[in-house]
Amino acid sequence: MRGVLDLCVLAALADGERYGYDLAQHLDRAGLGRVKGGTLYPLLARLEAAGLVTGEWRPGHQGQGRKYYTLTSDGRRGLEEQTSAWKEFVARATTLLDEGRGKHDEQ
Repeated sequence: MRGVLDLCVLAALADGERYGYDLAQHLDRAGLGRVKGGTLYPLLARLEAAGLVTGEWRPGHQGQGRKYYTLTSDGRRGLEEQTSAWKEFVARATTLLDEGRGKHDEQ
């Protein structure tokens, strides 16, 4: 999960801006499980430092404000490149797993 969480966060932001809690809920609904704030917020800070996302604080209607995150153009390019690399990795891993299972089944 750790190796692909950055990619999943970029993908979750591809359809528009989200604030942290909304992003965590979106990832959970997508079947990735509960991503805790101690994991999510440092990841978002790294993505922001890398120029892949921007964050903007907005005042809340009631209580505390929220920081909304949006993909940058570099973030969109990174999403495309990382998605392609991930799909290639999954295809190769699936082939290897299928080969290993086939040899095991023959024994």
